[in-house]
Amino acid sequence: MRKHFSLYDMQGLAFGILLTSLGVTFLKAAGLVTGQTAGLAVLLSYLAPLGFGTLFLLISLPFFVLSWKRRGAVFTLRTVIAVAGISVVTQFLGHAMSFDALPPLLAGILAGACSGVGLIALFRHNASAGGLGILALIVEERTGFKTGLFQMCSDAVVFGIALIYLPFDNVLCSFAGAVVLNAVIAWNFQIGQARSALRRGCPPPFAHSR
Repeated sequence: MRKHFSLYDMQGLAFGILLTSLGVTFLKAAGLVTGQTAGLAVLLSYLAPLGFGTLFLLISLPFFVLSWKRRGAVFTLRTVIAVAGISVVTQFLGHAMSFDALPPLLAGILAGACSGVGLIALFRHNASAGGLGILALIVEERTGFKTGLFQMCSDAVVFGIALIYLPFDNVLCSFAGAVVLNAVIAWNFQIGQARSALRRGCPPPFAHSR
């Protein structure tokens, strides 16, 4: 019986949390935004007195119910750990790191690359970063519509809202970062590959919770 929290899975979750948090840190340092639940949390953190970590956790809460019903207890617990970890680590990195020069376009690209790799790590270890990421995984599994492409569609809504509150140049650089993030996921992660790996006896990148 596969352990719910093996050392293999723990290192994967830790790596995913760290890389995703680093991506959000780049965004915050340059005054940018991203898509999905994290994007809403970043955008609200510019407008509300609450920090990103608190907002990210609060916005993700309703999606945990969907996760529990559709993905099971193990996936949901790991996702809760990932969301809480990203909330805490992002706050820590925001205070521990500073940048003398960080061009917005470079920040967007670095954020997209780091977060994309971090999210893939979470997906491969039967977790997600919460929010719409949970729905995206369910949609790909049931319909074949790629997670990255699903997230691009929802990102468009977030960026439309961001245009109201942020300078156009910042939103444009943010969009470039989101394209990088979702391209990394679309090109490097597929539910079908997870099933093939499982049939070959390899550690499954993404499997149903049992």
